[in-house]
Amino acid sequence: MKPLARRAAALGLACSVLTGVTVASGAQAFADGGPGTTTAFPPLNPAALEAAIQAQPGDGAAGAVVRVGEPGQLWKGSTVDAETGRKIPENAHFHAGSISKVFQSVVILQLAAEGRLDLDQTVQHYMPGLLPEKFDPITVRELINYTSGLPDVDEGKPADSVDDVIADRYSYRTFDQVIQDTLRPADRPWPGKHFDPGTKQEYNSLAFRIGGKLIEQITGNSFRDEITSRILEPLHLDQTSVPEDNPEMPRPYLHGYMTDGQGEVADVSEQGGTPSNMISTTADLDHFLTALLQGRLLPAAQQDELFALPKDGEGKLLPFVGGTSCNKVACFGAGLMSTPLPNGTVLWGKTGHDDGYANGMFATRDLSVRAVYSVSNLSSDFAAPSPLANRLLGAVLNPPAAQKH
Repeated sequence: MKPLARRAAALGLACSVLTGVTVASGAQAFADGGPGTTTAFPPLNPAALEAAIQAQPGDGAAGAVVRVGEPGQLWKGSTVDAETGRKIPENAHFHAGSISKVFQSVVILQLAAEGRLDLDQTVQHYMPGLLPEKFDPITVRELINYTSGLPDVDEGKPADSVDDVIADRYSYRTFDQVIQDTLRPADRPWPGKHFDPGTKQEYNSLAFRIGGKLIEQITGNSFRDEITSRILEPLHLDQTSVPEDNPEMPRPYLHGYMTDGQGEVADVSEQGGTPSNMISTTADLDHFLTALLQGRLLPAAQQDELFALPKDGEGKLLPFVGGTSCNKVACFGAGLMSTPLPNGTVLWGKTGHDDGYANGMFATRDLSVRAVYSVSNLSSDFAAPSPLANRLLGAVLNPPAAQKH
């Protein structure tokens, strides 16, 4: 994730779009949409889905590629690239952004299942001296469920202009460089904790850079090798890659654009980042999320960590601070984020932003509905909800054929 992408929005599916949405419900749905539940959503309406993804004035989007599924139904769609005038291939690759946090969480949970690390052991135990002494002990679980209290990447650094971001888009930093640049910067005061670990939840990317380094420390292998051998190869995700410092995009690809300070559009499809950068397609992310929710990647105990929203000693959800990703209380488990629906079911998934890209993947735990999208995002405000993603969610949950007149 690049500097301007540090502030993550929620599933990109703003809670406001859920207001007033009705969902046709079949069998009684459990509140968590967990295993054993069955929820009947309206049949997919291809016309409504196609209309939802077409760019509108104010979207700040140059194009999109989308995949939506329900049991026995699959819809794939894409738009015309507004800059080139060409139809975007449905199998276009894109930079996945923070969706990589879910892949990373899976690897850490697999290592825990293998007994190679303990989720309740501290970062300071596994990597002595990595964090300045001012930081309290932070457990591995707190890294991946957003309760570490750490500052975010490059906190305190003056914001880069859009023109600077475009000019520096090929820059690449290792996990160590990101961690040290953030926690021990040479040109500004060193940041401190935001809160005591485990007492609040706040969206944070530095924790996952530390988590990436932890994976490499425990295994002796690169982040790319562990993601590839543990997830990509077993699931045959042949169109997903961890490019490290190779900026080249596999073809075909969704072009990512940014609008510079003079109002000109720049193609930023090729870019650098960190070792956790990932490139994928809607089909591969759909297959990954499906396999994850089916329990094909983790044993039961570690699978439960994905959906365990952190609570205090009285069993109440921890407060969510520092952003609008959650509605005042914790909504993230290990890597995954929850979004409640009006019928009591819950969508689980993750958004991801990189320069020029706004993405999301989500599904109910019983896979009654699932969707993956990538939007070529002209805006540099990655905290803003995606209008196109909101329309997509509305078309999935409440298409015209399901509305009451």
